[in-house]
Amino acid sequence: MPGPMGGPNGAGQVQKAKNFKGTTKKLLKDYLLKYKVALFFVVAFAIGGTIFNIVGPKILGDATTEIYNGVIGKLSGGTGINFSNIAKILLLLLGFYILSSVFSLIQGFTMTGVTQKITYKLRKDIAEKLNKLPMKYFDKKTNGEVLSIITNDIDTLSQNLNQSVTEIITSVCTVIGILIMMLSISFTMTIISIIILPITVWVVKKIVKKSQKYFKMQQDYLGHVNGQVEEIYGGHTIVKAFNGEEEAIQNFKKANQELYTSGWKSQFLSGLMHPLMRFVGNIGYVAVSVVGGYLAIQGKITVGNIQSFIQYSKRFTQPIEQIAQVSAMLQAMVAAAERVFEFLDEAEEIKETDKSVNTDKIKGNIEFKNVQFGYDENKIIINNFNAKANEGQKIAIVGPTGAGKTTMVKLLMRFYDVNSGEILVDGHNIKDIKRGELRKMFGMVLQDTWLFGGTVKENIKYGNPEANESEVIEAAKAAHVHHFIKTLPNGYNSVLNEESSNVSAGQKQLLTIARVILADPKILILDEATSSIDTRTEIQIQDAMDNLMKGRTSFIIAHRLSTIKNADLILVMDHGDVVEQGTHEELLAKNGFYAELYNSQFDVEEAG
Repeated sequence: MPGPMGGPNGAGQVQKAKNFKGTTKKLLKDYLLKYKVALFFVVAFAIGGTIFNIVGPKILGDATTEIYNGVIGKLSGGTGINFSNIAKILLLLLGFYILSSVFSLIQGFTMTGVTQKITYKLRKDIAEKLNKLPMKYFDKKTNGEVLSIITNDIDTLSQNLNQSVTEIITSVCTVIGILIMMLSISFTMTIISIIILPITVWVVKKIVKKSQKYFKMQQDYLGHVNGQVEEIYGGHTIVKAFNGEEEAIQNFKKANQELYTSGWKSQFLSGLMHPLMRFVGNIGYVAVSVVGGYLAIQGKITVGNIQSFIQYSKRFTQPIEQIAQVSAMLQAMVAAAERVFEFLDEAEEIKETDKSVNTDKIKGNIEFKNVQFGYDENKIIINNFNAKANEGQKIAIVGPTGAGKTTMVKLLMRFYDVNSGEILVDGHNIKDIKRGELRKMFGMVLQDTWLFGGTVKENIKYGNPEANESEVIEAAKAAHVHHFIKTLPNGYNSVLNEESSNVSAGQKQLLTIARVILADPKILILDEATSSIDTRTEIQIQDAMDNLMKGRTSFIIAHRLSTIKNADLILVMDHGDVVEQGTHEELLAKNGFYAELYNSQFDVEEAG
């Protein structure tokens, strides 16, 4: 049984749109009105189906009158019931109901087609938008928020649009049609039915107001219970280790009791609505029957008309209830559409340059000149960064957490643009190179490895889809992962699951190195990821990385300073500035910030 506001059994209050009118106008203009012809047929067939359905009780009343008159005539010595007339009336009624069903079927089919086309376009627009958004958008939004727009909001919009449009049309047509039919039978009886309506609305309003509070409490306590279960389940080892089972049980009992109380009250009040409405409605039916009987005795209406009127009276409140429920669906739909439109209206990356730079001849000379940057323009974190890397050099970037190491890499790849200053590749400002062309020059091996659900071969070929099988194998051998791949059941055609949990962390890292080797980039960015890997695998990864770096300009974000002793240049960063630079021996000889970092890390490793 639906709870108030149209939510299933207390799904909580419907979220309202901040700009209902504006969002509705945009939805109509940019999406719905592109299917004017289809929507015209939806409206036409919805009206036609409703009319044919509404006429049914009146025709059925004529059949009742025919039977009543026949029975009375038979008792008075007449010919009795005219079954031929009744058959004609029933065939007409059957015809109308068949037409109503056909019209409803066509209307539903057409509206579903329109809705799915709109949903398809919205998903397409969102997918295209995702690739145009700057990285700073994803910094301020969680993955869950973005996924919720693509999945939940689009689904809500699709389902509610399909139902609400047709239900509004049919409900409005039904109310108007029934009112006309009732007035055509008896004005007096219609007034009695309408008087009952405000009483029904008042009852519903009172119950909804009372129960809504408990529905909200139910959702809150359900969240507490779910959170508690998830927390205890996730940390059940710790709970057992510290003998916390009894406390966990007591806390759950308390939350569960609160959920039970609020759930019982909300469901009881929600269940009370329909019996009370039925009771009020039955009072109306009694009043209509009494007045109808009186009018029939006076010969003002027929017995069949009384039956028809009672049927119309019973159906009169149904479309009004549907409109109330549809209003909640509309609110949810427009709120979902608003979030989708807000996403589509987000500022995109700065437009690509019209200049053309031939990246085939790029050798890999990098220069940072007076670079300033802040994720927030009012809060600069890279102050005045200057550094130069020559072709084929190995450049290590070191420093404490928050020094700006990863930020420099993001600027180099143009995930962000500098506030001032410039980054040059072989003398070309990277802003003058198209992002796609720029990123083709770079290969990245990050601390967080990423493999997708697919075969091992497909994952290695991700950076170079045109590569042949022998090139894939050579890349795997260079990354020291070929032997492991051959031990898999299907070798290079073995499928990795979505979480890549069927391979170890070290094997994942080696596969990502093979992917970069196959892509054959001019410049490398390496974020060491060997801290949680066994010594043998670490040696393999370091050897694979050495193979990868041969002849390429390489930037290494170093966490273990012992791994970058042979770097051509070490940039020591602190609070967004290069505070020292030189080789490992030169920096140790200075006995400055780098020497302090290195010695403290060495002491920790020795102590370990």
